[in-house]
Amino acid sequence: MHSATSPIVYEIAELLMSREWTLSTAESCTGGGIGHALTAMPGSSNWFEGGVICYANGVKSRLLDVPEVILNKYGAVSEQVAVNMAQGVRKLLRTDISVAVTGVAGPDGGTPEKPVGTVWIAWSTGQETAARQFHLEGDRDQIREQTVFQALQGILTLLT
Repeated sequence: MHSATSPIVYEIAELLMSREWTLSTAESCTGGGIGHALTAMPGSSNWFEGGVICYANGVKSRLLDVPEVILNKYGAVSEQVAVNMAQGVRKLLRTDISVAVTGVAGPDGGTPEKPVGTVWIAWSTGQETAARQFHLEGDRDQIREQTVFQALQGILTLLT
């Protein structure tokens, strides 16, 4: 596990287990990086149900019920899509809390409106869903690592 994320994952695990909650992930630009960080901890099967790597828009729509009209209107890298992904994976895997990420990791794919490093992360519980936009810098791997870190930090913030 990456040394920057392991203390956060430990805290997340403790808080989830104390509440008897489960967690799920929906990942686009991180390609499973959040799930990898979570499952690097022994015993994660007690609180991590699983995740969906939904790189293609069709997967977001078919598996997570992200409406195609939302994808077409706002684009895959948007608050609306991140929120729908988080709610969709939480419902699909029947977890108490979820996190979803969608973004432009680069080096290509950026636009003036959504340059490389634009990332939306959403967190969802049965009671609330919150989303936040990030403008991250670095190469593709650095943007993906920062996205994983911010997603985990957001889970921790939501639980405390």
